[in-house]
Amino acid sequence: MTHALYHEALVAKARSAVGKGRLASPTASARLDNPLCGDRVTIDLDVADGSIGAVGHDVKGCLLCEAAAAAIAEWAPQKSPEVVKEMVNAMRRMMKEGAPAPEPGMAIFTPVQSAKSRRDCVLLPFEALEKALAGLPAGDAS
Repeated sequence: MTHALYHEALVAKARSAVGKGRLASPTASARLDNPLCGDRVTIDLDVADGSIGAVGHDVKGCLLCEAAAAAIAEWAPQKSPEVVKEMVNAMRRMMKEGAPAPEPGMAIFTPVQSAKSRRDCVLLPFEALEKALAGLPAGDAS
């Protein structure tokens, strides 16, 4: 991979480890694996009163996966599940279609657009987030 792919801001985001670790009593949780590269991500959500209170994550994977999970944990609290679902879709468009970053903090993943084999590393935590949102109890999912 090129040096530009693993730029300073992306490395810093991964090392920040925002949200690292499982939540004690999550409202919803999901784990996804990427069998091609071996990445494994678990996302835990604490949701109450129609918004996400906390995000925890356990990542066994590459720096891109760790950075994406930390970006989610930093961005998602205080957002509604609908807004978070929109972000997941926007990140999918960013990685797969070359769309612009949906939020300034997600622009650190722009260089990954040109590395087709690494896009799934960024998307895996977002897809685990989407799966966790789908598992929310009916009153919390809206």
